[in-house]
Amino acid sequence: MTEQESEPVYASVEEWVTERFIPMYRRTLGGEFRWCAQWWKHAEAISRLTALWHAWEALRLEAGTGMGVWYRDHLDHQLPILLGSRGPFYQCSEDEHLEPHQANVEPAPDGWWAISTESDSDDQSDDPYAKSHLL
Repeated sequence: MTEQESEPVYASVEEWVTERFIPMYRRTLGGEFRWCAQWWKHAEAISRLTALWHAWEALRLEAGTGMGVWYRDHLDHQLPILLGSRGPFYQCSEDEHLEPHQANVEPAPDGWWAISTESDSDDQSDDPYAKSHLL
């Protein structure tokens, strides 16, 4: 393999999405399949598309079955999630971006992540889930 072959074909995830992903993997949008033209405003989509791009760049270099592995292990898994009706674009349409809702998070109480000791297992709490986070 030459150095040129190991260089990425695409310089960024945006380039890969606009030059490879969108032209190649077309679906009728609406209903089952969703897309947001502002896909770069969706952190989950960025993460999934970046993973697809990196895997594509690596597996394209594998002679024979590399791309087959990419389809089976990467695209075939990510595409229904990414474009699915409950995926990261579920509130959007091709023409309208709606900011995805972020779930609320409360900080864990002090000591919650402490390592369990044998004396902890003797604790007879009324809450059966009290120490389940340590399992």
